[in-house]
Amino acid sequence: MSVVHVRGTVGLDDDREVGELWAVDGRVTFERPTVPRHLTRDVVTVEGWAVPGLVDVHCHIGLGADGPVDAATAEAQALADRDAGTLLIRDAGSPSDTAWVHARADLPRLIRSGHHLARPKRYLRHYGRELDAVSDLPAAVAEEADRGDGWVKLVADWIDRDLGPEADLRPLWPDDVLAEAIAVAHEHGARVTAHTFATEAIPGLLAAGVDCLEHGTGLTPDQIDEVARRRIPVTPTLLQVERFEAIAAQAHRYPVYAARMRRMHARRHEHVRDLHDAGVPLLVGTDAGGTIEHGRLAAETAELLRAGVPDADVVAAASWRTRAYLGVPGLEEGASADLVVYDADPRRDARVLADPRAVVLRGVVVPGRA
Repeated sequence: MSVVHVRGTVGLDDDREVGELWAVDGRVTFERPTVPRHLTRDVVTVEGWAVPGLVDVHCHIGLGADGPVDAATAEAQALADRDAGTLLIRDAGSPSDTAWVHARADLPRLIRSGHHLARPKRYLRHYGRELDAVSDLPAAVAEEADRGDGWVKLVADWIDRDLGPEADLRPLWPDDVLAEAIAVAHEHGARVTAHTFATEAIPGLLAAGVDCLEHGTGLTPDQIDEVARRRIPVTPTLLQVERFEAIAAQAHRYPVYAARMRRMHARRHEHVRDLHDAGVPLLVGTDAGGTIEHGRLAAETAELLRAGVPDADVVAAASWRTRAYLGVPGLEEGASADLVVYDADPRRDARVLADPRAVVLRGVVVPGRA
């Protein structure tokens, strides 16, 4: 019998909190358990402000700067996320087969999206599954839906270098093919999220019934209002957008594209504030993997704070609201005991997310975090 006693304040969701809970053999209970006398010394007590385990919805386990990585590197990525309090990950596309993570009780829970689906020369090399013909998209979506954990990732726009100096962000897929592909995903029980930097890809995505948007830097005011009306979540990935200036500096052969990237970089915080103020559901995603280190969810939440998103909304987006969106329980009777404990209430000051006092995954206190 393993028991962890969490006491202080436990935030369950936007409106509810309790003074304590127990993790008994990995499961949450709000009733004090009867512990045999000879085991009382083994009860671990953690005090502080607790919230359901944090969620990174745009994270790439198994992806490195040059493409797929080996299992040891993928494990190290997952451990870095776990130690920072990220206990649930929606992997937003990976060239590696990371299904083995499901069997590891010491690693965060993983919801896989399969491979990114893109076109030749229209995404980062060695990152995605490149389809030679646009008409191949629906069949590829069906395969990735069956391979993943209920999500499919599309690359909706990327720079089209074939345009020479006039090269800019352009959609990858015709609207009719996109609509068919997303319908196929839904038929296979999967939701679709789409990488989009540009404005031009948004109408086709909305018409097709996309479920989620990654980055969303090109959304216009009218598009923001429509996304808000449809309650389509957006993952701003501000750590990635912060890199747009550096990307533009390397794109001197493509001045039109570089200028657009600089504009989006300059107004990145204002743009996210506009999304929030319009009522767009915001998710928290670091875009870790590739060029961004794992374990940086607190850095991403700090960027959301700089954008003017209130502390309580940032914490909810990083924890219980997104768990509900993904269909994964938070701190409920009988649910897996996945939680993070802090010295102060993160709902009042989300900066404390950078320094967890304790991380509890499946009812086990992570070594070195308590």
